[in-house]
Amino acid sequence: MSARTATARFLGSRRWIMRLAPAIVRVDRHLHRLTGGRVTLLRLAGLPTVRLTTVGRRSGARRETQLLCLPVPGAVVVVGSNWGRPRDPGWAHNLRARPDAAVTVDGRTIPVRAREVRGAEYERLWERLLRYWPGYGAEREWAGRPLPVFVLDLRRSA
Repeated sequence: MSARTATARFLGSRRWIMRLAPAIVRVDRHLHRLTGGRVTLLRLAGLPTVRLTTVGRRSGARRETQLLCLPVPGAVVVVGSNWGRPRDPGWAHNLRARPDAAVTVDGRTIPVRAREVRGAEYERLWERLLRYWPGYGAEREWAGRPLPVFVLDLRRSA
């Protein structure tokens, strides 16, 4: 693990960082726009990310969110931590209502089908996610709720 990644993992479990979430999201959004998606704060830290595009469950509008992800064969796993806040993020509600979405990685957009995991699969993935990003444990504690976990199955375009 690189020093940048180790530092990011350390900072990711600090509550004061969560208070900076709005500013971090704004900076990341600007970096993404300015570089055509080639640079994000998580990527600078050496962490894999996806830009998730969902459709708003009520508005029908396209919504984009940059997320840390755990790559697995044929899919990516994302967590609805919402920076340790008590409510699930909007994108999680959108995926529950409309599981067909897209992820953009390295400027390439790939359609995905989301499924929220539960039960034994959740527990198995949760342990793996905690090893990958220990901050999820702190975020779950701060949020006071189980954090939803979604597997985004990559679909090949026809």
